[in-house]
Amino acid sequence: MSLCYCGSGREFEECCGPVLSGEQPATTAEALMRARYSAYQAHDIGFLGESLHPDHRHDWDEPATRRWADNAEWLGLEIVASEAGGEGDEEGTVEFIATYKENGELKRHHEISLFRRLKGTWYYVDGKLPKPETVKRETPKVGRNDPCPCGSGKKYKKCCGAN
Repeated sequence: MSLCYCGSGREFEECCGPVLSGEQPATTAEALMRARYSAYQAHDIGFLGESLHPDHRHDWDEPATRRWADNAEWLGLEIVASEAGGEGDEEGTVEFIATYKENGELKRHHEISLFRRLKGTWYYVDGKLPKPETVKRETPKVGRNDPCPCGSGKKYKKCCGAN
């Protein structure tokens, strides 16, 4: 037995395995999210198509999904937040970060996924990238022609701002 790909700490056969095999449906939106991540690691592209909401399957690119799954080394899943998506809900969101390597480069896929229940079965609807956080500058912006803040007496563009 081995630990589940989704990072739950449970055995694969007790976590995402039964969902991927169709033995048992995902009981929550988060459970489906975890199973979908595991499908990428297990290269179970069919499950990714089956767990996509029927209204959104028309534009799914199976070959592209297969290439991404096959060419990436999946390193881990972090569930950031879940909203609704429980056993009594009809809709829910799961924010997650999937870490992977592609062409030797470490990458993070951060998404807020929407899930909807249809006839008692959870489906993935779509995902959105979270809005970046606004960074507030704590010091005044230095213009190119302003004196350099290092105290050299030179213009910023001729000192610390030189490329």
